[in-house]
Amino acid sequence: MAPQQAQQATQPQPLTEQEILTDLLATEKHMTSAYNTFITETTCANLRQQLKNILADEQMIHENIYNVMNQKGWYTPSDAPDQEVQQLKDKYNPMQV
Repeated sequence: MAPQQAQQATQPQPLTEQEILTDLLATEKHMTSAYNTFITETTCANLRQQLKNILADEQMIHENIYNVMNQKGWYTPSDAPDQEVQQLKDKYNPMQV
């Protein structure tokens, strides 16, 4: 391989918009999960409320990223079949307090 070709081969390619948004969406999923855990494990009411506020902000960011990706056709989850949804409702409905 010629020196110029070797240099070009080692140059990292910039991320595409889709790759960036996919990474951001995964990060937001992780962050909302982490904040949920923090909220349930804290005993300080003031801290819990602050974490809930942050969680709401993270969920809004997640929704915005999802909406952009969905509009561009990069993230298109399918709806669960009605029968599956009903089975889950039936399964967990007795658990309601």
